[in-house]
Amino acid sequence: MFISIFYLALALLGLGFLIFIHELGHYLVARHVGMTVEVFSIGFGTPIRQWTVQGVKWQLCMLPFGGYVRIAGMDKKGNLEPHQIPDGFYGKKPIDRIKVALAGPLVNIVFAFIAFCGIWASGGQEKPFQEYTNVIGYVDPQSKLYTNGVRPGDELTTLDGKSVGGYKDLLISLILEERAATLKGNEIDYFSGQKQPFSIVLPVPTSSKPPIAELGIIPAQYLIFDSFSSPASPLQGTGIQKGDRIVWVDGDLIFSAQQLSTVLNDSKSVLTFERNGQLLLSKVPRLKISDLCLNGEQKNELDDWQHEAGFKSKVSELFFIPYLLNHQGVVEKSLSFMDCNADKVQPVTEARHPLAIVLQPGDRVVAVDGVPISNSIDLLKSIQNRNASVIVQRGTDPAITSWKTADSLFASSIKPIALQQIIVNMGSAQPVTTSDNFVLLPPISLKPLSQLALDPKMKAQLDTELEAKKKMIEKIENAEQREQQMTLLEQSQKRLMLGAQLRDKTVAYNPSPFKLFVDVVQQTWKTLTSLITGYLSPKALAGPVGIVQALQTSWSHGIKDGLYWLGFVSLNLAFLNLLPIPVLDGGHVVFAAFEGVTKKHVKSKTMEKLILPFVILLVILFVYLTYQDIVKLLQRLF
Repeated sequence: MFISIFYLALALLGLGFLIFIHELGHYLVARHVGMTVEVFSIGFGTPIRQWTVQGVKWQLCMLPFGGYVRIAGMDKKGNLEPHQIPDGFYGKKPIDRIKVALAGPLVNIVFAFIAFCGIWASGGQEKPFQEYTNVIGYVDPQSKLYTNGVRPGDELTTLDGKSVGGYKDLLISLILEERAATLKGNEIDYFSGQKQPFSIVLPVPTSSKPPIAELGIIPAQYLIFDSFSSPASPLQGTGIQKGDRIVWVDGDLIFSAQQLSTVLNDSKSVLTFERNGQLLLSKVPRLKISDLCLNGEQKNELDDWQHEAGFKSKVSELFFIPYLLNHQGVVEKSLSFMDCNADKVQPVTEARHPLAIVLQPGDRVVAVDGVPISNSIDLLKSIQNRNASVIVQRGTDPAITSWKTADSLFASSIKPIALQQIIVNMGSAQPVTTSDNFVLLPPISLKPLSQLALDPKMKAQLDTELEAKKKMIEKIENAEQREQQMTLLEQSQKRLMLGAQLRDKTVAYNPSPFKLFVDVVQQTWKTLTSLITGYLSPKALAGPVGIVQALQTSWSHGIKDGLYWLGFVSLNLAFLNLLPIPVLDGGHVVFAAFEGVTKKHVKSKTMEKLILPFVILLVILFVYLTYQDIVKLLQRLF
């Protein structure tokens, strides 16, 4: 709690500092050109402290989200027009007024560049690998990319002809680009080293889902074991060590936590079988026997196997595979399932999966999930439990020194020859459990969340999150969608888990300060244009509360992260004030330029008519963004 308050204080001080240097720029240049400065205020509202220095009243106010420098002549006095007030703002030449107006934003711009230089000189930021990788970690099976054959482990190369600089870059581009985009990349076979280019046209998002959600992908990440999340973790006793990276599970190279969860909860088993004297592996569905199309004789045989195996439950409630086997575990034929009136159906196999091999008559199953079996009764016993085969890579903990080489190091860390030595011998009489720095863990009996003995604090947190999700689902008006989401939530509570705390690797991200500066400028510009065109909703913006929260989070990640976000906010503060809106610095520049061209002073009544509507609009926007910030904060908390 104390630490959170400390970071909150740093965030408020940081924001106050940016406002202070902005107003200090106005103040110094105004004094330099001979203007009379009346008040220097940090914040708005009731002053909580005031003091006078060289005839200028300095004050600190209750609301720190802003500030101002009041120069003589900016407000009308008596019957005098603003330009008639001696040493007042409008009494000076237009060029002097432009200098004063631009001084504040210029100071913010200079500070941002200095902050980025400081980050670069100190070696850059330590960022998660997943933010700056082009490798895909997971693909939603319902997405267009999946339909077009894209899978975890494939890489993205360009978006509309421009290089993708990582997942974060892709995310920002998709959010801020209104038009349809062409995404290109490569399908990768890590065992053969072959790459096959793909190109997909992404439509302009039309639903309320974010563009990246419509795309249906998440970035790749290292899954490095840190600790057990529960004393009852299925990984207890497997010999896994801190720093081990999970690389391969049940026939799949693993590229993200989401993919890992999907593989663990996929009701399939890895079978080792013998074909023509050679051992091969196949990933086969585990189906309820009641879903298989069996005749009376076949049902009776399975019933006999059930009794020999010692199962007391009904045979229809047990799991089996969609193949008819003899007692010795030799495949006789494949079985149809679900629709017994259909023609012969081959078991479903997944495109591009390395273990998508259909069993053929004469193949003899010798192991299930790496555990040897001697006959079909053993197979029936083994298939009832969902066991996972996991290969970890040992000694891969050091951070990656540059984001530029992160993807190539990620790809080269997957050593296909060493991995294959373990994989092809799984379930054999002489299994290989270590090869190079890869280690095959003993078969892992997975457990659902309900069977993991979580500590009270974590359990309370999960219960709170569950209740919050239920309440959100209950608010869905469409009954069918509400029921569907509730079913998915209930299923998520039954998902099988390894019971491990996993973390990503860190990457040293250190581009030049010029690149950081240009990236922020481009992002800010795209945001503004997207707002003007209506493509981006104002709800996506952060108000004062959101800015403070972002600064608070950045400070918690380290000084360099905090410094980056101070630079980011400082640049955005400069851009905002340079907008040609009468109440902002850009508006003063427009007034001064107009006077310089026409040689006519703008009357106070005219200025009031122009400024007042924008003041009202800015106040409304301020209130709206603050409200949205609070709503987002409450949604995260509850």
